[in-house]
Amino acid sequence: MLYTAKNIELLAPAGSPEALDAAVGEGADAVYLGLKNFNARLRSANFSYGQFEAARRSLHRMGKKIYVTVNTVFEQREADRMYQLLKYLADAGPDAIIVQDFGVIAMARSEFPSLKLHASTQMNIASGRGANALSRHDVSRVVLARELCLEELQGIRAETNLELEVFVHGALCICASGLCLFSSYLGGKSANRGMCTQACRRLYSQAGSAQTGGGESGYYFSPGDLQLLERLPDLAAAGINAFKIEGRMKSAEYVGTVVSAYRLVIDAIIEGNEENINRSIKQGQKILINDFARSKTRFYFDGINASPAGWLNPAQDGGTGISLGAILKVKGEGGKCRALVSPPQGLIPAAGDSVRLHRSDDSERVSHKLNFAEPAGDTCWISIPEGFRLGDRVYLIQTKAMVKRYTPVIQRSSSGRGPGRDKAPSSRIKMPKTKNRNRGKNKEPFPEGLYVVVSNANDLYIVQSSRPARVMLSYTRKNAAPLLSGNKPLPFKPGEIILVLDPYFPQGLPEGGSSKMAEEIGRLIEKGYRQYVVNNPGHFSLFRGKSDILLIAGPWLYTFNAWSLSFVASLGADGFISPLENNRQNLERTLETVNQHDQRLRSRFFITVFGRPSLFRIRTDLGQIYKFSSLADNREEIFSLVTDYETSFVYPEKPFSITDKIPFLKESGFARFIVDLSGAALKKSYYRDLIRMITDGKPLSNVSRFNWKDGFFQQKEQEAGVKPASHYKA
Repeated sequence: MLYTAKNIELLAPAGSPEALDAAVGEGADAVYLGLKNFNARLRSANFSYGQFEAARRSLHRMGKKIYVTVNTVFEQREADRMYQLLKYLADAGPDAIIVQDFGVIAMARSEFPSLKLHASTQMNIASGRGANALSRHDVSRVVLARELCLEELQGIRAETNLELEVFVHGALCICASGLCLFSSYLGGKSANRGMCTQACRRLYSQAGSAQTGGGESGYYFSPGDLQLLERLPDLAAAGINAFKIEGRMKSAEYVGTVVSAYRLVIDAIIEGNEENINRSIKQGQKILINDFARSKTRFYFDGINASPAGWLNPAQDGGTGISLGAILKVKGEGGKCRALVSPPQGLIPAAGDSVRLHRSDDSERVSHKLNFAEPAGDTCWISIPEGFRLGDRVYLIQTKAMVKRYTPVIQRSSSGRGPGRDKAPSSRIKMPKTKNRNRGKNKEPFPEGLYVVVSNANDLYIVQSSRPARVMLSYTRKNAAPLLSGNKPLPFKPGEIILVLDPYFPQGLPEGGSSKMAEEIGRLIEKGYRQYVVNNPGHFSLFRGKSDILLIAGPWLYTFNAWSLSFVASLGADGFISPLENNRQNLERTLETVNQHDQRLRSRFFITVFGRPSLFRIRTDLGQIYKFSSLADNREEIFSLVTDYETSFVYPEKPFSITDKIPFLKESGFARFIVDLSGAALKKSYYRDLIRMITDGKPLSNVSRFNWKDGFFQQKEQEAGVKPASHYKA
């Protein structure tokens, strides 16, 4: 297939009808928007059904496209609501829906084949293998993970004919796409459910520093904003089909400003005049000065080995806008409360401008439209909400002069019928029978008992002191070396070791990418290592054509419902690990739905009963710029930072544990339990004491239940008429 600049689509966010007007007015080819549920930006205004229907009609008349985000995971109890939404969308006719949950793919393909599917960046597709795994299930476009360099994008294009979409501008997550558990761990507000509380933007203090002794604070995980305007010609040459702007939480003014800059450059690329391209890039850069966002970065685009110092600045807080400095003085009260600030030279705020105020301890952020502004020499008095004080910071986020009138795309009073009350046909959920499942009459492939996960091959010698049913070892190049060499006897046979593949599965550079990994795994299989935990759709391709292999679908494949469970089974999974965010009630509901097709499914299920889940998984060695290993937030929650040469992880000090629930789980038919000791170096005494307490059934102190009891945070539980998971007794 030939890719040219004329294939490029400029895709803009529409978090509100006003932002839709701005996107279209400035020349976007397509927009993406969310409805009132099942989208990853639930805190934005989003669209009513009537507004969406009117927008679709108007945009199609203009020759433009409209995509609907259905990019969150859904629980089993929400299957009917998801079915109703997909049925409505199949009738309403968007140009595509953007999805994260494999269950949405399965339900759409089975029941609504007319729906065109785009894989969300939350699905964590970062390789040609991952893209092709989805293309076999009628996904027509992949929104690639943001942690990729240009060379990797070129490699992906060389391996797939799928349409490729890439973010080119807007806010970044420090955590690899779709793999953040931080917000969910802190209170059930899952990033995979559209409820992210932006833990990455918080202020953290060092709880122990090798150089300073601790005490220093910073915004250690708050990256700058992406800007690839200058590299659009390279992206076009690489065959990227769609350039995507992030910002469904942003104002219409922001959307209009950014779209206008990128439209200018794309038009020049299509025209093909190099001099005009360079001129348009310079013009676009000037326009983007007014986007009132964070400092700009190209992130990994120029190379995956670049120092993180290029996109992380701990001194810069996570807010957007132009800094007006810290509050110098406060006077007045109520509606006449005033603050003295020191804006940059030449910038004078005016009544009608909008600002955002940040508490100095990062406990609160409030937006405010100025009703008063008065210069005072090099400083300026502005109105503020009551309660802010000296040291709190102020940012200018929009000026009154920026407000631009656009022709409305839709009538604001548009109405529509919305989804009906249809039931999802659970009878159509099928669990494929896997050829590797039984080895001999009535013999299960996975023995009952504890499965212990370690991240270092040396930890195998510690685990042998109390041998589990199987040991699970993180697959890394470092760990693979002793397994392949055979120079040093290991305390476990190959058949007793299950290798765990990392959920972030990037294309990689030619000398060490996914092809190299495939070659290495082939050699491991020859050595007798035939059991693997897979955590990415692309992983399944590594084992295609290999016989006598057992694959366990890991927790990062997010099997939160029977539809996704069936989909992952169809990819080739022999076993399943319950997602780390899951709760007991949802797990039972999911299995009850599919048990009619597979009565022995529980023998294929693993439940993590202990571990410190990786809250952030970052594709870089933060040890290059940070010399501390422990940090705390403003609630005095402690976290550890573990780094190596290519990845960094943030773990909670307080582990997740439901080891005391093992007897109840056994009564329910579960018999395979994971004790995850990966992350920090394992100590023999710690392992011995932990296993003894688990064996004796003693409850562990100072632990978290994560979401096991209370489930996900449900803002609209009462409106939906369903009981939250906390009503379920474990």
